[in-house]
Amino acid sequence: MSDVEDLVEAAQPNELLRRVDALCEARRWDDLVGLAHRCREAVERGKQLWPIAEHIEYRLALEGPAPLAGSVLTPTAGRFALGPLTEVAASTHTFFELSPHLSSHLVAGVVAGERVLRGEELEGVPEAHPEVLELPMVLQDWEPTYELATYRSSKVTAPAPQVGPLTARGTGQHGEPIDDPELLRSLLDLVATWVGSSNGRSDAVVVEGSPEAAIGSLGEMNFLIGELDPARAMALMAWAAAGGGAHGRRNGAAAGRSAAWWAATALVDLEWPPDPDHLGEDLARLRWFRWEPLRPLGGWQLHLAVEDPSGGWSAAIAAEDRATEP
Repeated sequence: MSDVEDLVEAAQPNELLRRVDALCEARRWDDLVGLAHRCREAVERGKQLWPIAEHIEYRLALEGPAPLAGSVLTPTAGRFALGPLTEVAASTHTFFELSPHLSSHLVAGVVAGERVLRGEELEGVPEAHPEVLELPMVLQDWEPTYELATYRSSKVTAPAPQVGPLTARGTGQHGEPIDDPELLRSLLDLVATWVGSSNGRSDAVVVEGSPEAAIGSLGEMNFLIGELDPARAMALMAWAAAGGGAHGRRNGAAAGRSAAWWAATALVDLEWPPDPDHLGEDLARLRWFRWEPLRPLGGWQLHLAVEDPSGGWSAAIAAEDRATEP
């Protein structure tokens, strides 16, 4: 590793990244930890090598043995990584592999939430700290199969849920607004990262009347629309909240599921945390719709509407984000 000292002192990031790749391929984890330590020390001497140290933590979370992967998971770790290190590590390690090495109850709760989305059943496991996310530590029968991110050494893939084409035309109508700031906030929170950390824009409404009245109140008078089942609507909301849009950092699938449950709870007017069975039953009595404006769309989008037939009201959200300004 003597040449590594020279690379660090010369602050050659490209060469250091190649060395990181080589150490990961050779599974020389102790040497990788040592390199991260040298880069952190060099930062204190004015050398801009913190991205190398952060990348090493990312690679340890993704590829390293569970003790090292767990050791890099802190509440502030991975601020500039491709996604939260809790999600990165949970994509390649089980909860029981990681849990003995986690630094806090907060981290353990989020890692457990990620692993539940990957099929682990952690109900009744105190080490999973369900009080952190306040969600069931097992997927409910009425929940969808959520879309999950796949991490690689230098990229992340996070596909949107598959949806069919929309063929029915809709016409916007006038809807009398309903003052429900908590419900509006829960819908807009689904895409807060798109707006706050990227180029995105979003709007949401709650009105008396039909979904067409809600969509019309968003300013869209001609659109395509189609009905969804509640599970697919939950999948779309969770995907939107898990991602960062075009330029924002991912929030993670556990955060996405949490935001979708929060919005769903507000839509059916239950107290938080909701009883899972009651929530599933109440979501089934609503009517859910996906819709699209009749204009070119690109990038990231979330266009949903929901109707409460018995209550006589509807809500809708329109959110879009692009890699470049439109």
